[in-house]
Parts: sequence; C-alpha cells; structure tokens
Amino acid sequence: MKKVFLLTAIAGIFAFSSVKAQKDVAMTGPKLGIGAEFAFPIGDFGDVTKLGYGGSLLYQHPVATNLNLTGSAGFINFQSKDLPIVGKVNSGYIPVKAGARYFVAENFFIGGELGAAFGTKSGSKTAFAYSPGIGIDFPVSDGGSIELGGRYEGWSANSHTNSFIGLRLAYNFGL
Repeated sequence: MKKVFLLTAIAGIFAFSSVKAQKDVAMTGPKLGIGAEFAFPIGDFGDVTKLGYGGSLLYQHPVATNLNLTGSAGFINFQSKDLPIVGKVNSGYIPVKAGARYFVAENFFIGGELGAAFGTKSGSKTAFAYSPGIGIDFPVSDGGSIELGGRYEGWSANSHTNSFIGLRLAYNFGL
C-alpha cells in the first residue's frame, strides 16, 4: 500500500511540474489568433436582426508587462427577421479595429478596440466601431492557446447605433 501511495505521489509531482513548465502564451510574445464570431443583436438592432456569425483574425503584440496592443479584422453576417415588405435580408460587415488587452490575472484579460465597420452591400455606410470586452486565454501547448471572450460592440453611423453582444472562440498561435 505504501508503494502505491509513493508511486502515485511521484507521478503527481511529475505531472504538476510538466504543466508548470509550459510557457504562459497568454502574456508572452506576439501571437495571431483565428476565431469564430457570434453576435447577439440587442436594442433596436435586435428588433430587426437575428443572430450574426462570422470569423476574425486578431494579432497581439506585447508592449509592457501584461499589456498587449491588438489589431483585428473579420467578417460578420446578419440575417434580418422576416420584415413586412422586403422579407429576409442578409447584411455583411467587415469590422477593422485596433486596441489593447490588459491581463489582470494570469490568463484573464480586459480590453477594448476602436475602428470601423464596413458594410459589404452597395450603398452601405461605414460606421465607427467600439468594443469593450473581457476574456480568458487557456494555454494548450508551448505555442498556442484557446481564447474565449465576450464583448459589447457598437457601430455608430448617422446618429444611429447598431449594437450586439459578441462572443469569440479562437485559437491563438505564438509567433
């Protein structure tokens, strides 16, 4: 019985030490993430639009302890609810933003981005985009991590704001 306990304890120490030996990619080095985006429209935008979905690329570059500058671009498609005269309409947008992330704990971050959302339909307006958010970055290998983030995002144009709650699930590659 003592031998089984001793072997279990030794195996546990080796397992724990190998987990701690992995590099914490959430706060070290530049990285590029590719992710799936889900947008849940709220307010007036939610009255006429269903769930949005798409993808994005996000680059992060550390500039100070726990602080990364970010740049992102992606595509989000929204389908309207069944509208009286026009029926259902798809609207695509290309948000391009820059911002910062601050890691308040080992893998937990807060951040924000500013930029523009470009409509893909002819005659679409370009909107000012802003998005404060939070998230967590789980290291899964020496060079990669899985990120889960949530944010409020607003797109303002012509005294009107379309807003949604955004969720992003991404894989980050260490560069």
